[in-house]
Amino acid sequence: MTLWFAFALMTAAAIFAVLLPLGLGSRTCAGGDETNVYKDQLAEIERDVAAGLIGPSEAEAARVEISRRLLAAADQAGGRPVKPNAKLRRAAAVLALVGLPVVAVAMYLPLGSPRLGDFPLSARARTPDATQPLENLVAQVERHLEQNQSDGRGWTVLAPVLARIGRFDDAVRAFRNSITYAGESADRRADLGEVMTAAAGGVVTAEAKAEFERALALNAEETKASYYLGLAAEQDGRSADAVAIWRAMLDKAPADAPWRPLVQEALTRVGGGGTEAPALSDKTISAAKNMSENDRTAMIRGMVDRLATRLKQNGDDVDGWLRLVRAYLVMGDEEKARSARADARQAVGGDAERLRLLNEGLKNLGFDG
Repeated sequence: MTLWFAFALMTAAAIFAVLLPLGLGSRTCAGGDETNVYKDQLAEIERDVAAGLIGPSEAEAARVEISRRLLAAADQAGGRPVKPNAKLRRAAAVLALVGLPVVAVAMYLPLGSPRLGDFPLSARARTPDATQPLENLVAQVERHLEQNQSDGRGWTVLAPVLARIGRFDDAVRAFRNSITYAGESADRRADLGEVMTAAAGGVVTAEAKAEFERALALNAEETKASYYLGLAAEQDGRSADAVAIWRAMLDKAPADAPWRPLVQEALTRVGGGGTEAPALSDKTISAAKNMSENDRTAMIRGMVDRLATRLKQNGDDVDGWLRLVRAYLVMGDEEKARSARADARQAVGGDAERLRLLNEGLKNLGFDG
């Protein structure tokens, strides 16, 4: 209530400041002193002419102007007041009385919270208990947002917390409200797509993909959106597109970018981790033979499959084909070794030098068949 009283006083003061000069009555000028001043000025002109300081034409113009002012001052001295336009003053007064409050209300309605109820003094003095469980704090924020749906800042704060505690469906709703009430931005669109992906068990759905594309349309450097679009390409079986997206990210990224390891791991997963084939030493493969079947699959199959995938995309790497064939032989999978040998010869068959190097390498492996 005190705040409203202060606002009322401020408005009254502003109106009074406008109306005061308009309400002052007309006054009769004290013309006696003013006429003496003008007479002295006429005498001074005569002295300047006699001294040759001004010419006759300039002197005559000055006499005319000063004489005009002298006559006006003499009229005022006779008791005739100078009256301002009364209609204009009344119009200005009405405008001040009505216009100032109207402008104030018009500015307050979109910026203020006129429907927000008053808080009891006890509620104002109570501060949030930081020792409460996170779920309790989240519940308090949610109760607040139920009563203040358009609080964009509240939704922006709540959304990532909901995602962090695994409430992905609620986080999707919170991010949507954040965009609606706090405004659209590239990072909010990318965050929304990310929680949609998490809600779908890691699958980049068409709806999530659309959010990532919107984020990139707002900011072409949005790294989170780029990464997930690469993931979407991988999940769609478009490994070459995924490699292109992720390599472009690494090419533009600073060396200390915190997300570089994640993207490099993704590139390795789809066989685009580098220009050289990953090393598959005999020692590593032999060690895998002594493991259980599950451990062997976890340790070596992933490496071999990634190498095979990369060679299907870039079959010019003779050393890579030889490593793949050798890996299959050491693992005892001769059928896959023969298939890799045939694929290698087909891939480099158009280049006589590469074919020669391949055959020599196969001969050294004792598998030139």
